[in-house]
Amino acid sequence: MEESAAGMTDAPWPQTTDRRLSEPELRAAFARVREEVGKSVVGQDAAVTGLMIALLGGGHVLLEGVPGVAKTLLVRTLSHTLKLDTKRVQFTPDLMPGDVTGSLVYDAKAGEFEFRQGPVFTNIMLADEINRTPPKTQSALLEAMEERQVSVDGESRVLPVPFMVAATMNPIEYEGTYTLPEAQLDRFMLKLVLDLPDRTTEIEVIRRHAAGFNPRDLAAAGVEAVLDASQLAQAQAAVARVGASADVIGYAVDLARATRQSPSVKLGVSPRGTTALLTAAKAWAWLTGFDAITPDHIQAMALPVMRHRLQLRPEAELEGVSADSILRAIMQQVQVPI
Repeated sequence: MEESAAGMTDAPWPQTTDRRLSEPELRAAFARVREEVGKSVVGQDAAVTGLMIALLGGGHVLLEGVPGVAKTLLVRTLSHTLKLDTKRVQFTPDLMPGDVTGSLVYDAKAGEFEFRQGPVFTNIMLADEINRTPPKTQSALLEAMEERQVSVDGESRVLPVPFMVAATMNPIEYEGTYTLPEAQLDRFMLKLVLDLPDRTTEIEVIRRHAAGFNPRDLAAAGVEAVLDASQLAQAQAAVARVGASADVIGYAVDLARATRQSPSVKLGVSPRGTTALLTAAKAWAWLTGFDAITPDHIQAMALPVMRHRLQLRPEAELEGVSADSILRAIMQQVQVPI
């Protein structure tokens, strides 16, 4: 299908079924999702897991990496396996907020204005290279990400369920990029960093392309749909039932508070970030067969949940200190509940 000027792709799937699955069946299905994604994307297992965790927790994902590491392909493949409607927006310096949310268009025949939906009206909106557009357009997503609605001309319009923004982002030091506002960064549940592949993985990527792999034709690659939106909702409900003891909640709070007290940090993790940490830990616990989160689940999710929420002091950046190194040091210092 050809892309429109807004970069929209992928037609909606047919209406989903209502077949309910047991929790073991749902977990097994998510394991199969990982296998199906692997038919298209080589490596990047941590990113695949992170995207599934965000979907299960009802959050949004920021994918950072240099061009060409399969960020866009990863999101498209995952949505294909879950029968979710997906639209892609290529963020550019001249993109306007209405190009994302939609706008009022005058219908000469009816003699009135009608609302024309933007690409945000979908299940997974792929915001490609989100840091290549100015802050005014980036901020158009704030209401959608937090409230699951957009307001145009004073009227609020509810977005589809589920709804997730999966935004790709080039490293900030690359030419032609803009810094994302802190308020928007805080609304992403996870920031996943996609590194360049090792030699073995890169050889496999090139081998597949040499054999005729077409990243625009997932069906030809053998990628199959595994779940649908209604079954995803069942899994989300199961994640919400995962338990969290007072000690584990206190541990998550202590980690967040420690970021605010670090001498290298100007802005630490907000309470929204602590909530995201708990939700992501629940999703990871459920995926791995636990009915309650442990400190190990909190630690596993601490870096992807917190790294983009830290604003470092200039002197720390000059010394080469990274958010990940600060978080690792904090996890060594904060007492873990027994």
